[in-house]
Formats: sequence, C-alpha cells, structure tokens
Amino acid sequence: MKRRVVPVSRTVEARLVPTGAPLTVPAGAFVTITQTLGGACTIIYNGNMARIEPEDGDAVGLEPEVLLLEPPADGQVSTEQIWQALRTVHDPEIPVNIVDLGLVYDCNVDGDAVDIEMTLTAPGCGMGPVLVTDVERRVGRVPFVRAVNVNLVFDPPWDRGMMSDEAQLELGLY
Repeated sequence: MKRRVVPVSRTVEARLVPTGAPLTVPAGAFVTITQTLGGACTIIYNGNMARIEPEDGDAVGLEPEVLLLEPPADGQVSTEQIWQALRTVHDPEIPVNIVDLGLVYDCNVDGDAVDIEMTLTAPGCGMGPVLVTDVERRVGRVPFVRAVNVNLVFDPPWDRGMMSDEAQLELGLY
C-alpha cells in the first residue's frame, strides 16, 4: 500500500507502536496511513506511530473488518472459533496471520477460559505486548469465552520452518 494522508472521519482509539498504549485520534485530524495488515492499519499521527483496529477502519476510509461469530447451540466455547479468531491476528510487521506463521504453539479450553501458548518471531520484539493484546481481544470475542490467558514462551525458539506452506509461499520463501 502506498502511504497516503487522510482525514479521520470520527474520533477513533488507536494503540501506540510499539508500547500498545492507548491514543485517541480526534475527528478531523489528518493521519498518514503507512500500511494495512490483516485489516488493522498503521498510521502516523502527531509524529507517533499507532495502529487502528480492523473494526475501526472506516474512520480512515477503509472497509471495517468485524469478527462476527455465531454462538454455538450447545452453549460451549468452540475451539474451531478460537482458531478462526486467532487467524484474524497478524504479526504487525508481516502480512501473515499468527497461526500460519507458526507463532501459536498450543490452545486449551477449560470451561469458559482459554489458555494460549505462543511465541514471537524474535524474543526482543517490541510489538510483543501489542500482539498479546490483539490475541486477548480477538479470542475474547468468541462466544462464551470469559477469560483469555496468553503465555509467551521462547522454547522452542521460532524459526521460519514453523510457518505453513501457504505462508512461506505468500512471503516468497519457498
């Protein structure tokens, strides 16, 4: 995507990169869209880099992406829907979802609680807190989920061999 300057049509919440701290961008402000990944977009506002969530894309002229999941008839958390939600989370710098990148090592459901074990592409990744928050928010939208615990692990260390074949093809690594 080519960088472009756009006015914000409504006040929107963003998160600073790399800290994840909240930032309110007022309606009428001008921002520079630097990239879009997985529906989220990265902007520059007042010299700060920030991310706007996919469901708020309309504030900067993008098509909003809303994760809508039907509650299962059995009233239980659906593992399939958790994985569906995880596939909507993208590494902030790589245009591939975290499941296909091989960052999610394990996912366990215990009643209405979900425990996710995952890693980052690099242990010192400054976007780690933002990625964890993205996972918590997205999985938290799965019907009947009441608690999400993300455990970051670095053993085994991530390497590109953990990526799906599709992800490697998409990134030109095959």
